[in-house]
Amino acid sequence: MRIVIAEDDPLLREGLALLLRAESLDVVATADNPEDVLDAIDRHEPDIAILDVRMPPTHTDEGIRAAVEARRRRPGLAVLVLSAYVEQSFATELLTGGVGGLGYLLKERVGRVEEFLDALGRVADGGTAIDPEVVAQLFTRSRQDTRLERLSPREREVLALMAEGLGNGAIAERLVVTEGAVHKHIRSIFAKLDLAPTDRVDRRVAAVLHYLEDARRRA
Repeated sequence: MRIVIAEDDPLLREGLALLLRAESLDVVATADNPEDVLDAIDRHEPDIAILDVRMPPTHTDEGIRAAVEARRRRPGLAVLVLSAYVEQSFATELLTGGVGGLGYLLKERVGRVEEFLDALGRVADGGTAIDPEVVAQLFTRSRQDTRLERLSPREREVLALMAEGLGNGAIAERLVVTEGAVHKHIRSIFAKLDLAPTDRVDRRVAAVLHYLEDARRRA
């Protein structure tokens, strides 16, 4: 796995690079600003880019804009965005722009090495990884949607874990239930969100993007 890192805090940037290299991962370049990271992505053609949301010069949304531009230049590039805070508008702007190879984690998650590496692997493999705190706040902002109100508390938990990028087995383990029970909850979620099976739509992705898009409109 070839990785490019963009983080303007030198301690975090170098610490993250050391962590990943200790796991035998190939950090091919690091940068502290959006221009340099885009140049590094063009030059090294990494499998995944890890970007901080807030970078110079304004320390607002440079990382998000760099992530969108990187995926425009290299369609399919996996991108994992790190943020010190839950920034809902930025999260939904990025995540509703694509359905795979995207992640949004709080920086505190990096300190939980096993969780962080699991999320990094999922994103690099084309999946998604959304921080549980981001998911929780998006659900809070989405409560007025009548279809989401149809969901039971357990179904909300299942959909939240789906949004984090977990598969049925991992959801079952997290909730201490059987995979069969998870499958039944997911079928019920699809029905309550009016997601009929078709050949053109991945209902799992559609269910997650449904409430992400609703949260974006309300942000």
